[in-house]
Amino acid sequence: MAVEKPFHLQGNFAPVKDEITAHDLEVEGAIPPELEGLYVRNGANPPSGFSEHWFLGQGMLHGVQLSGGRATSYRNRYVRTPYLENPELQRVSDTGQIDRTASVANTHVIGHSGKILALEEGSFPYLVDRELNTLGCTDFEGRLTTAFSAHPKICPVTGELLSFGYGQFPPYLTYLRVSPDGKLVQAEEIEVPGPTMMHDFMITERRALFMDLPVVFDLEAAMAGTMPFKWSDDYGARIGIMPRTGTNADVVWFEIEPCYVFHGMNAWDEGDRVVYDVCRMSEIWREAGEMQAGDGQITLHRFSFDLASGVVKEETLDDRPMEFPRVAAARVGQKNRFGYTLAFGEGEGEAPAMAGYYKFDLQTGASEYSAAGPGRSPGEPVFVPAPGAEADSDDGYLLSFVFDAPTNRSEFVIADASNFASGPIARVKLPQRVPVGFHGSWIPDAD
Repeated sequence: MAVEKPFHLQGNFAPVKDEITAHDLEVEGAIPPELEGLYVRNGANPPSGFSEHWFLGQGMLHGVQLSGGRATSYRNRYVRTPYLENPELQRVSDTGQIDRTASVANTHVIGHSGKILALEEGSFPYLVDRELNTLGCTDFEGRLTTAFSAHPKICPVTGELLSFGYGQFPPYLTYLRVSPDGKLVQAEEIEVPGPTMMHDFMITERRALFMDLPVVFDLEAAMAGTMPFKWSDDYGARIGIMPRTGTNADVVWFEIEPCYVFHGMNAWDEGDRVVYDVCRMSEIWREAGEMQAGDGQITLHRFSFDLASGVVKEETLDDRPMEFPRVAAARVGQKNRFGYTLAFGEGEGEAPAMAGYYKFDLQTGASEYSAAGPGRSPGEPVFVPAPGAEADSDDGYLLSFVFDAPTNRSEFVIADASNFASGPIARVKLPQRVPVGFHGSWIPDAD
């Protein structure tokens, strides 16, 4: 009897086989001529067609170059790490040494200090060029000795790249600070009770926030080759807040209700208070490698930390299911009025169903929903401001890939963020399907 494939190997989750390049792409609508740059997104794409878990396939980048109101090219390329040539490669040797170059580099891709970095959270970053060719990994001139997060944050005020690394062996958590010119200037061990999965963290203008949550390392799952983490009822849940140039001794920990957070939307300072908005789930992975959240919901949630009193307040901002929160790059660590998320619809089994987008006005409390349309499945929304836009406005564009099931093809879609419900202003027809992926960035030509 045939065994049904897991969801991450079916439909638009399934990998594509070919690396291709196409030029002068067909456009329906009009591309704003001020968009001059590269939109690039990362995701898991196992070359063999099989992986044990959605999160474990080799990284593949998909990029669209815009210039002069045209979509001048599309290309997709594997991030050429050692795993691409040797899928059986062992990251941990028999003597316990960890090879940080052994990466699938499949989670995020960012631009900083004139470089493009393909990221996953267990290894060193990999550098790629604007044509998505792999240049090799970087350990920041030998200064990086731990893992490097898939979700670093670029401070819009200082230009610093703030990051962290977590591990299954001590040190379990290391804070990392990279200067605007790309030098690793601080690596600070932060003490936590044990090895947990810390997928994301956040910054404010003055502080860094660490999420020490109850998804813990599972050795048996690691030996079996699947996602080596599962929920613990005993570990506890807390968030640590530290000055951005501080040390372990400066971290203030706040106990919170047990939960898991893959992605934060943003955080900011209000004097001795820190406000932190996240996409929160009550639990995940009762068995290692499961995908379902405990109650099936991932909701928009707010933590408010009072550093003077030590009190934390929690509240649900919106209880509809959503994920992949984003704000304008210029608002990271600053108080933001607007935020955007991917809206989930009714899925089948473990597979999430991407249905459209939510836009939140956190000043008024209003929200808007924009549906992708029948048979259409969008990805993470990336906001790009319009020229001359005010720093905290919705004057700009949302960029994403959208899969169209009836044609089994994908499009690169541009929407007017200030006229959210009106639908796309440009749909770029792509030469092949772009599988469901993870995170991406807009990298202007000037960067």
